[in-house]
Formats: sequence, structure tokens, C-alpha cells
Amino acid sequence: MPATGLALDRREFARLAQESRPTAPVRIVHLGLGAFHRAHQAWYTDLATDATQWGIAAFTGRSPELAQTLEAQDGLYTLLERADHRDTARVVQSIVEVRDGAEMNRFLELLADPNVAIVTLTVTEAGYRLTPDLAPDLEDELLSADVVLLRSLMAAADSDPKPPTAPSTPLGRLLLGLDARRRRDSGAIAIVPCDNIPANGRVVGEAVLALADLVCSETGDWIRRNVSFVSTSVDRITPRTTPEDSSLAAELTGWSDLAPVVTEPFSDWVLAGDFPAGRPRWESAGARFVDDVGPFERRKLWLLNGAHSLLAYVGMRRGHQTVAEAIGDPVCRSLVEALWTEASRHLAHGLEIDAYRASLLERFGNSRIEHRLDQIGVDAVLKLRARIVDVAIGELATGRTGEASARVIAAWISLLRAGSRLRDSAASAIDSVLAAGWTADTPRSLVGLIDHDLAWNSDFISIIETVLAEEETP
Repeated sequence: MPATGLALDRREFARLAQESRPTAPVRIVHLGLGAFHRAHQAWYTDLATDATQWGIAAFTGRSPELAQTLEAQDGLYTLLERADHRDTARVVQSIVEVRDGAEMNRFLELLADPNVAIVTLTVTEAGYRLTPDLAPDLEDELLSADVVLLRSLMAAADSDPKPPTAPSTPLGRLLLGLDARRRRDSGAIAIVPCDNIPANGRVVGEAVLALADLVCSETGDWIRRNVSFVSTSVDRITPRTTPEDSSLAAELTGWSDLAPVVTEPFSDWVLAGDFPAGRPRWESAGARFVDDVGPFERRKLWLLNGAHSLLAYVGMRRGHQTVAEAIGDPVCRSLVEALWTEASRHLAHGLEIDAYRASLLERFGNSRIEHRLDQIGVDAVLKLRARIVDVAIGELATGRTGEASARVIAAWISLLRAGSRLRDSAASAIDSVLAAGWTADTPRSLVGLIDHDLAWNSDFISIIETVLAEEETP
């Protein structure tokens, strides 16, 4: 790499960085290009000992802007690892092609390529557009429109393999890509979702098959025989990048990078499932392959993500803006510890829970990682369903109150009562509850959006009502 301080434009930045190794062939396709993918799966691939054999073609989810920026940099970007006292920088080279997610023809071409062995996804929990029982939500406007479109496109695929219109949802695009692979007889492939959904491989697999059975049973049968859905647990705190981060990336590398990523030094990736067409040696970069990812994903969802939701809703009510600020507040810290005590009772042995909790406190307290609470707090209904409900139900089943879990949900309800509205995929349902004004039944109705059984557990609702009443007391 050139010495710090060289003034290089983006094209020169890309050319010089690539001199360290040849461009890898595309063997992985990614849906949902964003900061987390670049801090996690792309970083692991870049560090793998066989990185020169595994290039990633990454497609954006919502906006083409990042694709345009990264394309001008030949897919290269700076990853800034931000510890308490210093930053380190690495130019990541694993993304070798960047596309707007709407470029469906190129996506289909890649999925039909027998050399492509893996599809990874980071589209957020809400992006899959599932019902509470994790089936495709056919009442969702975009997904229902995709069902109609997919029937038409698949029926016409033999005569016109390049669709004039692209599906708008990740599940729709993925299914059309798998149909293209079937038609080309390109062999088996692995689908690897990397979102915070319990048993994400199984959930996405069942959703794809349910959609396939609606639009083309032949494709559904082919998927059952040829597609592996891998479950994963992913962990790396990745806040939004600021303009100051771009300046720092240039200072550390000597290159002008318009799309750097900031992340913490910690990372974790646990995978369970088959890769019938091969995979990178991700374990050489620290990933773990296990028979059952469930214990690891529950540890992460209940301890890290559960605490994040708690800090978001309680912290914002107490005037904090970041995780580091909130965890430094003794009230927030005490509530987090209580939630962890509840959750830990329902986690498997052998997961080094005490050490994991200690590491989380250190990570949360890293004040140089500006992880904003309003960013964490979006899509509360889906997140609370995945992060809090199982712990609460487990506590109630053993005769305990589930008070710490109830306080997380109460904090979210408190924000709504105060008029604070964060972006939520369940916004229309929330609006319906709040439309009649605040009544004695409102807390129960809001809990019902998260889980029906909790909503009708009088003791659990009583805790939430007590917390809300305490907040109203001067």
C-alpha cells in the first residue's frame, strides 16, 4: 500500500489497492449491500486464506446510491476498526462487482452461473415481509404484487428470459434467481441469510418454498432437491458512517474513500448447514461451523440485541442518544443486568455466559462507536418479538414474573405515549391502536402486536401498567 498522505483520486485508489492480489471471480452473490455486510461477511471473505477464489457481486436493497459510489471505487472500501483508544484501517477487496438491486438481468445471469455457489442476504428482519408466524405476508402490498408478477415472469421465462420488470422484494428476487438457475440446470447452491431472525436459514427456506409453491410448483420441487438454507448467528456493531470517518480513512490509508465503514474490533459468525457447491475457508478468518446454531443465536439475540432494544427505549426516554451514553447511566445499566439475568436462565450451558456479558459491557461502553439509539429502535414490533418474547414466556412458565422483559416493552410503549415515533414496518397496526387515543386498554393492545399470549397474561400486563404509572407520578 502507498504511504499515508498520498493524494489519490478514487480510480487510482482502486487500481493501487488491487495490486496486492488479483481480482477474484464472482462465486458469491449478496442481496442487501450495506454497512453491516461490508463489516462482516465481506470482511470475513477478504480475510479467508482462499480469498482470491471467492469474489462477491453485491446488490443494493433500497437505493442505488451506494452501488454508484462503490462502482466508481471498483468495489473497494476502507474498513475502520474503532477501539477505545485507536483506529486501524484495512482496504477490503472481496466485493468485485457492485450493482443496483433493480438490475435484475445481471442478478439472474449470476444466479444461473454454475460457478456461483452461495447467496448471502442482509435485508433486515422487516425486509423479508413475513407474518408473525413467519410465513410470507400475502397481505403485504409489495409481496402480493410480486406473487402476481412472478407468475407472469416464470410463465414467460422460456421465451423471454430477461424480465422487463423486476420483483421489488428480496424474497421475490431470490425466487426468480433460483428459477433462472433451475432453467439453466446450473446445480446446487447455498442460501445464507445473515439477519437477526431465530433459525434464519429454516425461516427463509420455508418462506421461499411457500412463495415458490404459490407461483411455480416445478421451481419449488427443484429448490427442495438442490438448495441448502444455512442458518447463521452474526455479531458486529456497525454504526452509521459520518463525513469525519471519510476524512479519517483518507488520513490512515492515503486514499480518498467515499464509502468507508466503521465497526468495532469484535466480530462473530456462527454457521450451520451445507454448502453443496463449496464455500470460502471462512473459519481461517475466525468463523465457526457448528451442527446447531440455535444456542449461539439465542445468546446473541437475547443478550446483545435484547439489551440494545432496552437501551434504545429506556435510554431515549432518559435523554440519551447513543449506546455508550445509555450504558453509562446506572439506571439503564441496572435494567440491562436484570434482563441478562432473566435471559441467562434460559440459555444452554457451555456458552461462557459470564464472559460474554462482560465483553458486551466493554463493547457497549466503547464511546468512540457512536451507535445511535434511534437507529437501534426502528422496527420495534419485529425486534421485540424476536429478542424479548421467548425470555418473557420462559420466565412466566417457571413461575417468575418476567419483570425485566416487561420493562423493555413498557419502555417502548412509554415512547409511543410520549409521542415519539420511530420508523416501524408495523406502523399501520400501531396507528390503528393509537387512533382512538390513549385508554386503559392501549398497553394490552400494543403488547398484542408483539405477542398474543403475553397480551392476555394479566400479571405481565400489570407490570407494564405499573411501570407506565410510575412514569406519570411526579
